[in-house]
Amino acid sequence: MAHQPSTIFRLTEVALSLDEGEALLPHKVAEYVQCRVADVQQWRIVRSSIDARRKGCVLRMYTVEFSLAEAQSLSQQAQQDRRLNVVTPQLAVAEVSLVTSAKTVVVVGMGPAGLFSALWLAKAGQRVILVERGQPVEQRVADVESFWQGGPLNENSNVQFGEGGAGTFSDGKLTTRVKNPLTVPILQTFVDFGAPEEILIQAKPHIGTNRLRHVLRNFRKQLQQLGVELRFDSCVTDIQRRDNSVESVTINDDEMIRCDVVILAIGHSARDTYALLEKKQFRLQAKPFALGVRVEHPTELINKIQYGIANHPRLPTAEYSLAYNDKETGRGIYSFCMCPGGHVVQSSSEAEGVVVNGMSNYKRDGEYSNSALVVAVRPEDFGDSSPLAGVRFQQHWEHQAFIAGGRSYQVPAQNMMDFLGKGTGGDINSSCRSGVSAAQLSETLPDFVVQGLQSALPLFERKMRGFVSREATLTGIESRTSAPVRIVRDSSGQAIDWLGVYPVGEGAGYAGKR
Repeated sequence: MAHQPSTIFRLTEVALSLDEGEALLPHKVAEYVQCRVADVQQWRIVRSSIDARRKGCVLRMYTVEFSLAEAQSLSQQAQQDRRLNVVTPQLAVAEVSLVTSAKTVVVVGMGPAGLFSALWLAKAGQRVILVERGQPVEQRVADVESFWQGGPLNENSNVQFGEGGAGTFSDGKLTTRVKNPLTVPILQTFVDFGAPEEILIQAKPHIGTNRLRHVLRNFRKQLQQLGVELRFDSCVTDIQRRDNSVESVTINDDEMIRCDVVILAIGHSARDTYALLEKKQFRLQAKPFALGVRVEHPTELINKIQYGIANHPRLPTAEYSLAYNDKETGRGIYSFCMCPGGHVVQSSSEAEGVVVNGMSNYKRDGEYSNSALVVAVRPEDFGDSSPLAGVRFQQHWEHQAFIAGGRSYQVPAQNMMDFLGKGTGGDINSSCRSGVSAAQLSETLPDFVVQGLQSALPLFERKMRGFVSREATLTGIESRTSAPVRIVRDSSGQAIDWLGVYPVGEGAGYAGKR
């Protein structure tokens, strides 16, 4: 007789105090379903998170899957219990199928969208040429470190451009609001290439900047083994079509590569590529984004605000998420890309412009925690109706930040209380390794952004007592929150009137959309 597979159950909201270890989870399950601990079999953690709603009584929350020797009565209970469910076998994500007739595909950009496009296309048997204007991660790190120490800005190898995309110098966050069965194999791919296995169960998984670089090297090796042709220091300077179908791309104004398909995974900062697409009559639209500053607090202060305690070995460094909608202006003001225990990083990619971002290593054990605080920007704020008006808007304010920082690529910074007009000469404490320069941030931001931040900060203080503090430092400007341009696609995902060209990822301007 064939062996019948065990029924797998899933129990949510299994709580552990900070004093309890994960070995107690099967005991918690047994207590809930009223069985012997020995009967809880094949148990595993599938989700973990933190419940810090009661300060001083923080709980670690788990979702656990398990089986029981006698499961019939529990199956009946699961029909009426919101916390208990029978796990329905998931349809397997379709395996990559080999093509019968390979095409030549040029993938532009080595950020996440470009890397995964190249990986799956190569597994399907396509001939893939992956081009990146920047450098491999080893050289890129050296270029960025040199810039942060006062060296020249390399406009093609920096925090925005190079292997891994802008995320290489960020937190390695892997969160998304879009539910898709492909999420699991994407996370597993990262683990296969060296990311920590915890990302498979964390509610808010992250790899960390330091570990992400190792992952990228392994990703590169796999692509090479699959036959992908990797081309660094290769900027697309032209794209040609015949009868509305893509025919070739030109690299560095010199080399033409004939191709059948182009995957445009250019990221949000390839402004010269946007200009090229406009010149080649791609259909582009200006789109909203957000603009603001980075705020830094001592890590232990944020931990105390969120947890009620400064630190604990079983607690991750505290995160937060804040949002406010100004009813008078209709603008959203919110925190974005929060980096616990991290660093503010100078992220310029163009001459005479200053941009900031945040990054954290895997342990998130830095002295300061930082987050963007940004205000919604609309196309009508740009000053004209052209598709690239948002790009010029960003460039203007990035140049103002460059001036405010002393024209040396130092980051302009201001004590939070000073920014709010509640004091002068407050301390400026920042983790930014390229250095900061005391400035009036109101000179680096549009008036509506300044007013939005000044109105929202007291409300954020109500949600997080201690957030508005003389210990907090603001740095500016945070301007690359998302692409200011959308490359319009049809229902098949191709660019309008450009058959064979597929804009993907953040640079396509569809982030957060299905």
